[in-house]
Amino acid sequence: MKLKPILQKLKLRYGSQETVIHTLRGMGVRIGEGCRIYTTDFGGEPWLIKIGDRVCISNDVTFVNHGLNWPFQEKYESLTGFGPIEIGDNCQIGIRATILPFVCIGANCIVGACSVVTKSVPPDSVVAGNPARVICSMEEYEKKCVARHIDIPLDREAARRVLEVHFWGDEADSS
Repeated sequence: MKLKPILQKLKLRYGSQETVIHTLRGMGVRIGEGCRIYTTDFGGEPWLIKIGDRVCISNDVTFVNHGLNWPFQEKYESLTGFGPIEIGDNCQIGIRATILPFVCIGANCIVGACSVVTKSVPPDSVVAGNPARVICSMEEYEKKCVARHIDIPLDREAARRVLEVHFWGDEADSS
């Protein structure tokens, strides 16, 4: 087994964000500025993936940049099924999402956790499900987020107390 792929996986899993971005660019992924990437699965053709500026890709997101054509291999000498994946600026991809080939996710989008994105996503959309479907606009989602906002202190213990009182209604027993 070659050492280079093993070192790349280690850098992607345990490296700083700077190391992750540098490693992915070295693998051929086109990445914009200000991104946060926490996954390691960029498929067999990482050079077919393009990520815009200010994109956050959560843990265990899978990029699949080839199709299923194995059953036809005896019928055709060389049948290819590769396709690019493009993520626009200012997007967030939720944990364990899967993005299939020929998908373009427009700017200002959110892909929900565990979603399977089988077709392109229009800009300013929130999608979720299997297959992923538009569930609301970014404007609607922003209103939901603002309505659920809770001011919490930066100190972790103080934040815990505020959240316990907010959600459980009384001071929690700290024992």
